[in-house]
Amino acid sequence: MSRPAAMSGFPEFLPAQRTVELAVIDALTRTFELHGFASVETRAVEPLEQLLSKGETSKEVYVLRRLQADRDGDGGSDAGIGLHFDLTVPFARYVVENAGKLEFPFRRYQVQKVWRGERPQEGRYREFTQADIDIVGRDTLAFHHDVEVARVMAEAMAALPVPRLTLQVNNRRLIQGFYAGLGATDLDAVMRVIDKLDKLPADAVAKMLVAEAGLTDDQASLCLQLAEIRTPDTSFVERVRALGVESSLLDQGLAELAAVVEGCASVSGDRVQVVADLRIARGLDYYTGTVFETLMEGFEGLGSICSGGRYDALATDGRATYPGVGISLGVSRMLVPLLAAGRMTASRSVPSAVLVALVDEESRDRSDDVANRLRARGIPTEVAAAPQKFGKQIRTAERRGIPFVWFPGSTGSGGPGDPGDTEGRADQVKDIRSGDQVDADPDTWTPPTDDLRPQVVVSTLRQAQDDASSTTRNKEQQQ
Repeated sequence: MSRPAAMSGFPEFLPAQRTVELAVIDALTRTFELHGFASVETRAVEPLEQLLSKGETSKEVYVLRRLQADRDGDGGSDAGIGLHFDLTVPFARYVVENAGKLEFPFRRYQVQKVWRGERPQEGRYREFTQADIDIVGRDTLAFHHDVEVARVMAEAMAALPVPRLTLQVNNRRLIQGFYAGLGATDLDAVMRVIDKLDKLPADAVAKMLVAEAGLTDDQASLCLQLAEIRTPDTSFVERVRALGVESSLLDQGLAELAAVVEGCASVSGDRVQVVADLRIARGLDYYTGTVFETLMEGFEGLGSICSGGRYDALATDGRATYPGVGISLGVSRMLVPLLAAGRMTASRSVPSAVLVALVDEESRDRSDDVANRLRARGIPTEVAAAPQKFGKQIRTAERRGIPFVWFPGSTGSGGPGDPGDTEGRADQVKDIRSGDQVDADPDTWTPPTDDLRPQVVVSTLRQAQDDASSTTRNKEQQQ
């Protein structure tokens, strides 16, 4: 069989990298559950008519069809379904279908794979993991939930061992109210053009505001001045007021954005900074109030790794409307570049903290008994695969990162490596890093807390580069 080729856009992890991903997911879910969010999992497929209701995603949906369909006369009955490309569309359907069984406001978190047929590139994958939180109401949803969702995600991200994150917050009512107060007649056109500021210089955007959105030069200038406002506190309010534009919608947006920034002040710090950024708009039709985008320090080229906002019509069943506010963290978008750059790994590639040595095949039951007694106390343990010399068994543990090797004692018929011992000897455990070896009882001995489970190891960019250079040199020397 020829060596299989990697499939672009479908990332796979080595064991140590998978350990990092699981640690990140565990940290996220702990925070979500501390705030009362319940876990749900929706099916991987949805009807195509629902997935294609967003026209801009029509070319990204993976359609499902069974290979056997034409042969068994089924006629391709599965042709009407596709893999979900985000977790919001299936969640909207889930809420409508289960509304009679849910208590509102309903707080959910969801960590799941999604599939999107876009061109693979850094930060863009065809299969990836997302972590979403949403709060949904029936007919109404109090604004304080916007503050809560922002705080919870900021707190969750602050617990992650990743470079510093900046959660940028804005409010659609603020920018729409500002444009309306200016006298703009096509608010969506203004937002579409302003959204190009990340790719085009300000003077080019100013010309487009005049040509495509019908603004005067003065109006375009004020729109650009608004987009330049970015503050870590509520001082943005005074700066917007100083531009001299007035409208009731603008007032509401300013008050709501100020409430979010103030509400997140206690969780904004060294790990995650929450800032008001009046350039952020997100989707043109979907969001109605608060909007979020998040950048990772040193990886700003990825774009936003965590986005979301307020939507006053998540779904409707014809009788009730379900408004909500949510935010989605792209777990794969955040982690894959960090793992590829060597910025994150695990302290070992296996969960085992202890390798129980094997004297010979006849004594495997003895080694298995020690392992079972350690496992019964929550200590991840494995038994050596073969009764090699102890030096080789120790080197096996070393290669896999297992910190301790356990040597079963004897009952008087000879101890490990000492067949002439007739008095018996106690079990011993060896820390292969320090070389320390002591008597131990599998019913009482416990490794240090940091050794019990693999730990996430974070490197600076310089350390990762040095490690990569060292690995290259070692490979060259071996060749």
